[in-house]
Amino acid sequence: MSTVLFVYAKGGPPLGYALSRVAARSAVHLLALSTLPPTVAASAERRCASVRTATGPERGDLVSLIVSRAQAVGADAVITFSEYAVVAVAEACEKLGLAGAGASCALARDKRLMRRTWGRRGISQPRFRPVADERELHDAAAELRLPLLLKAAWSAGSTAHRIIRSAEEVPAAWQRAREVMAESAELGYAELHVADAGADFLVEEIVPGTAGGWFDQPGWGDYVSVEGVVVDGVFRPVCLSGRMPTVEPFTERAGITPAALPTDAQQRVVALAREAVDALGLENCGTHTEIKLGADGRMWVIETAARFGGAMTVPQIEEVFGLDLIGMLVDHLLGRPVTWPARALTPQEARGAAGSFVVLAVDGAGDAWPDRRRWDFPTVRDAVPLSAGSRLSVVAENSLPDGSPVPVYDPAAGANTMAALCLLSAADPETVLQDFRTLMDALPSVLPQAESHKETETDAETKTETKTEKAEKDEKDEKDGQCKAETVEARS
Repeated sequence: MSTVLFVYAKGGPPLGYALSRVAARSAVHLLALSTLPPTVAASAERRCASVRTATGPERGDLVSLIVSRAQAVGADAVITFSEYAVVAVAEACEKLGLAGAGASCALARDKRLMRRTWGRRGISQPRFRPVADERELHDAAAELRLPLLLKAAWSAGSTAHRIIRSAEEVPAAWQRAREVMAESAELGYAELHVADAGADFLVEEIVPGTAGGWFDQPGWGDYVSVEGVVVDGVFRPVCLSGRMPTVEPFTERAGITPAALPTDAQQRVVALAREAVDALGLENCGTHTEIKLGADGRMWVIETAARFGGAMTVPQIEEVFGLDLIGMLVDHLLGRPVTWPARALTPQEARGAAGSFVVLAVDGAGDAWPDRRRWDFPTVRDAVPLSAGSRLSVVAENSLPDGSPVPVYDPAAGANTMAALCLLSAADPETVLQDFRTLMDALPSVLPQAESHKETETDAETKTETKTEKAEKDEKDEKDGQCKAETVEARS
């Protein structure tokens, strides 16, 4: 039987889902670079031939750690689905002589290298400048067209994004972005292989996006993602996912599969994604390419990742198109024949639609809820009036326990201030979008109120209610062997 070394770190699809798909194809050894979610720890022990957690000094040379562990277990393939580990795994595969993302994987991770590569190819993207300190940010702000978006070169999940509308905002933006990257690193949401990656930034012009002229239904966001895979250096698009409008600065609120784009528009988007992926020289890996939509058919590539889309993107694809992308990629890495889609699949070929919704304490306009609330999925499930036939569940791995205060939204922290991740299945993408808008409007009134003393906490005090609080509670739950009965693990 073939053997796979699964390198786990935070981010990517839920571990329980991904692990079940890998274990169905091979013997699997788990190398955990992050603490396992308590909802998955027990099942990981059952599904895996071994589970090893790497902490402390042994993570100093991550590539050597992965190589030695792969050799020890006799791995025929090494795989990860975390943005923070893709470069290390790619380099380890190169040393081991195994199929992987390839030597150019860093081009799909470091946004500065990515943008420079696209610039040399003339691929449509926002104008940008790398920035290493506040002085360089001032210089870039004088050269580029305001407003600008400051972002960390190695971040994910819209973390450390700051909008700069005038030169006077540069010092505060620079300071806050660096603070957030430091906070994220403490929580385990940071690049694991490249030293001091949290200090690398770029700034880019904010291009004028619009969903008008692209979608027939109002309410869609002005960008889409092309989900795909690179097989022996050839890009194979799978489908498109759409979005709701982001929360300022650009925090994602919901992803919907498939995107309800007309066929001709989808083909043009896929063509641009192909240019972007081909330019990076990837070899064997999943891909997730985000493209901004503009007026009169204009488009800009925002970024590409050498891994599948995070959150529930991959489970959504399996639900609506019947494609187990994780299992298919494992088969390919093991040298087995795989039949990939001949082209990007369309909404007409989907069996319904599915979407994931991030619970943030802001309304549709991005304004904060009027008071503090507690997360409670059973209340949401029973009280929010969804469309006939729609099904709502909560992803336990990515959600705070029921009863936890919903964190105050921090624009700089982005997804770090989410309370929960919900999955919704419906008849079509338009219904998913409609139900998500209903859910978003209902949350601040149907969720139970937080205690009065919680409502008056300062932003500094409420930081412990974000992923820090979840990490502490996860560790306690894991030690006690407890799981919250009210939450529902993602379908696996």
